[in-house]
Amino acid sequence: MYGLISKNNTVPGHRDALVAILLEGTQAMPGCISYVIASDPADDNAVWITEVWDSQASHHASLSLPAVQAAIAKGRAVIAGFDSRVETVPIGGHGVGRDAS
Repeated sequence: MYGLISKNNTVPGHRDALVAILLEGTQAMPGCISYVIASDPADDNAVWITEVWDSQASHHASLSLPAVQAAIAKGRAVIAGFDSRVETVPIGGHGVGRDAS
């Protein structure tokens, strides 16, 4: 399994716009087990994205999907920068399964 946790900073006042773009553009991604978009209660301009994939290759392939490409293009206008990005190896948990190895 492959995991990714990232914090995206939006142009002030545009967090909800980025959330809407991400929710719209990330519906059908083969190999995606979990894709959670969360607001940051301590930062009005931050969006956290937590992803779990069956493999790093599936994540990489998703970046070429038309819906994902459209979301990236639309999101560029409201993204001010990227704060954090951490790759993980999911082991298990609710929604992921007991043994993710």
